Amino acid sequence: MATLDWIVLGAFFLGLIGIILWVLRQKEETTTDYFLAGKDAGWLSIGSSIFASNIGSEHLVGLAGAGFISGMAMAHWEMHAWWIIILGWVFVPFYDRIKIFTMPEFLERRFSSGSRSVLSAISLVSYVLTKVAVTVYAGGVVFKTVFGIESMWGIDFFWISAIGLVVITGLYTIFGGMKAIMFTSVLQTPVLLIGSIVILVVGLIKVGGWAEVERLAGPNMHLMRSAADPEFPWTGVLLASAIIGFWYWCTDQYIVQRVLSGRDMKQARRGSILAGYFKLLPVFIFLIPGMIAFALNQKGLLHVASSDSAFASMVAQLLPAGITGVVVCGLLAALMSSLASLFNSSAMLFTEDFYKKMKPGKDELHYVKVGRIATATIVVLGVLWIPVMLGLGKVLYDYLQGVQGLLAPAIASVFALGVFWKRATAKGAFWGMITGFALGMFRLILNTIMGAKVGLVVEAEKYAMKIGTMTEALKSQIGEGIAGISGKITETLGASGQQFSSITDQASAAFQAGNYSEASALLTTAQTAMQTSFTGQYGWLFSIASINQYHFCIILFVICILTIVGISLVTKKPDASQLEYTFNAKTAEHKIATRASWNGWDIFHTVIILGVVVLFYIYFW
Repeated sequence: MATLDWIVLGAFFLGLIGIILWVLRQKEETTTDYFLAGKDAGWLSIGSSIFASNIGSEHLVGLAGAGFISGMAMAHWEMHAWWIIILGWVFVPFYDRIKIFTMPEFLERRFSSGSRSVLSAISLVSYVLTKVAVTVYAGGVVFKTVFGIESMWGIDFFWISAIGLVVITGLYTIFGGMKAIMFTSVLQTPVLLIGSIVILVVGLIKVGGWAEVERLAGPNMHLMRSAADPEFPWTGVLLASAIIGFWYWCTDQYIVQRVLSGRDMKQARRGSILAGYFKLLPVFIFLIPGMIAFALNQKGLLHVASSDSAFASMVAQLLPAGITGVVVCGLLAALMSSLASLFNSSAMLFTEDFYKKMKPGKDELHYVKVGRIATATIVVLGVLWIPVMLGLGKVLYDYLQGVQGLLAPAIASVFALGVFWKRATAKGAFWGMITGFALGMFRLILNTIMGAKVGLVVEAEKYAMKIGTMTEALKSQIGEGIAGISGKITETLGASGQQFSSITDQASAAFQAGNYSEASALLTTAQTAMQTSFTGQYGWLFSIASINQYHFCIILFVICILTIVGISLVTKKPDASQLEYTFNAKTAEHKIATRASWNGWDIFHTVIILGVVVLFYIYFW
C-alpha cells in the first residue's frame, strides 16, 4: 500500500461516512423504517443492494480460489441471473399481493407458527455456518495478504483485520438500518466492480491474453464434467445448483428483503432485472481472475501460496500504486455490504419471528435493541465456527456451496410446494423441514468428523482421473497434487496411514518417471484401500459421508418433497384462508396491477440476460 493507495482508501471511507450521516438524519420510527427502508426503495438501490449483498469477500477469495483449483467447475452457481429474473417476474408480484414482512411470516400464514419457527431457526443457523464464518474468514485472508502484516500486538493480523471490519460494519448497520445498507450499496457496488475489472484486465495483459489462459487451463475450461467426476459430476452440479439457487434467490430473507423494500412492483422487478445484469459479472471478474492467477503461477509470473489467496496475491503483486487502493476499497465494499445485509436480516428474523412472540406489546425501539443483541451473538458464533470450517479442508467457495447444499433442500421444497401446490398441509411442511434440516445437520456432523478422510479418498480418485485427461500445461499442477497426497495422509492419519502414503509415493515416482498409466493405477489402488479401511472403521456412516455433496443435496431435496407430499395427502386439507397464500389465488385486481407494472423494456432486458446465460453455457460447455 503506497501513499496514493491510502489516500484513495481515505476518500472511500469519507464517502461512506457522508452517506451514513445523511441516512442517520432520516427519522426511523418503526421497524418497517428500520428493516425495510420505509418500503420506499427505487430500482437502482434495490438492484445494487441485491448484488452487493450477494457478492461478499468470500467471492473474491473463494470464487477466485475455485477458479485457480478447478477452473469453470463452480461457475454454475454464478450464472444464476435466471433465478433473479424468476424472483422479479414470479415472486415479486406474489410477495406484493400477500403483504409479508419476512419469509417465515409467509410460512406461518400458509401453514403454521411451527413452520415459521423452524424456518427462522434454519435461516439463523445458515447465517452462522455460511455467511458470517465465510465472510469473516475471507476478509482476514485478503487483508493479511494485501497489507503484508503477519501480526500486531502479538495477535495474528488475520483476526485483527477480520473482526475489526465486523465491528465497523456492525456499527453503521445498527444505527442506520436498511436505509444505510441500501444507500451505501450504491457507492460500494461500482467501487467493487471497478476494482475487480482492473484485476481482470491487468491479469489478462500480464498472462498474454485469453488464448493463453485457455491453453494453460486445458480441460478446466469446461463447465460440464464427467458423471463419474468425484468432485463436480454434472449429474449433481446442475440440479444441486438449481436447488440452492431457488432457495437463495427466491426464498431467503437475506435477498428477498431487498425487493420487499421496493415502493411498488415496478421498482422491485426492475431492481431484480438490474441485479440480473450484475449477476452475469462474477464469473468474469472473480472466477476468471482465479484462472488467470493459475496461468500466471504456472508461468512463474506470480507467486500464489494457496488457492484462497489467489485474488489477494494478484492485488499485492500486479497492481500499481493508486489502483491497489481502488481494489482494496472494492474488497472492503464486498465485505462490509455482505455483513451489513446479514446483520440486518438476522436482527429482523430474530425480532419478528421469536422475540415478539415471547414478549409482545413492547415498543418498537425495544425490539430493535433486542435484534442488535441477537446479531452480535450470531457474529460471535460465526467467528467460533471458523476453526471447524478450516478443519473441513475445502476450498472456501466449495465449502460455502457444500454447506448451503445441506440447508437449502428443506427450505426450497417447502416453499416450492407451499406456493405452487394447494394440497400441501401444515403438518407436511413442518415435518418436511424438520426431516431435511435434521438429515442435513447429520451429514454436516459426519463431514466434520470424517471430512478429512473422505477428502483423501477423493484426492486419490481425482488425480487418477486427471491423468487420463492431462495436457502438457497441467502436468506440473497434477504432479504437485499427487506428490502432496502423502503429506495429507500423514497429517490426517499419522503413522497408521503409512501403508497408504507408501502407495501414493510410488504413484508420484511413477508420474515423475513418465509412467502415467502406472501412476493412475497406483492412485486407484490407494483410493480403494483407504475406502475399504475407513468403511471398516465407521461402517455405513462413512458410506453416507462419501456420497458426493451435490448428489446428497439432490437426495435430500427428494426426501423432503416425498415427506411433504406423503404427509399432506393423509392429513386435513388446508382451509380457505391458507390457500390465499398460494400462487394461483391472485385476484383479478392484482392481475391488472401486475400487468400494469411492466412493459416492453422489462421484457427486452429479461431476454438479454437469459440470452447471455445460454451463450455462456454454449461457449464453456
